[in-house]
Amino acid sequence: MRWLWIDRFLEFQRGKSARAVKNLSLAEDHFADHFPGYPVMPATLMLEGLAQTGGILVGEANDFREKVILAKVPRATFHREALAGQQLIYDVELLHLRPEGASVQGRITARLPGQAAPAPIGEAEIFFAHLDQARSKLIFGDRNFVFTGEMRHMLERLLPPSGAVP
Repeated sequence: MRWLWIDRFLEFQRGKSARAVKNLSLAEDHFADHFPGYPVMPATLMLEGLAQTGGILVGEANDFREKVILAKVPRATFHREALAGQQLIYDVELLHLRPEGASVQGRITARLPGQAAPAPIGEAEIFFAHLDQARSKLIFGDRNFVFTGEMRHMLERLLPPSGAVP
């Protein structure tokens, strides 16, 4: 994965739910073009952060043996913009986990200055597919191109030493 749209996990319950955070810094490249003078996080990148959070939850539920890819976003709704300087919180809940794939329900909130509770930004339902092991091995080899060491490292930083990710 070239870009990670989450900074760290705040909570992680194997096979159930995950909470991750993304701090929106004005130094990020996309704010220069979206939009000059009014730095707004593109909704597609927020959706990607939610999908990464959910994809890691799905992958970890299978001990990262499966190559998990985003298959479909049947529903995504956004209520407000997210601006540079805010902190996004991604909450995902695993709805279904099957041999062929999984689905999650996700919610994005943001910490806004002067507000005690995070404000709703958006929500989405996301479907993931598990690539067929035999076919993906022929095309991609044994390497799991989805779950790289960088993602495992992020998850290991959250879990206590006794609950380390294999």
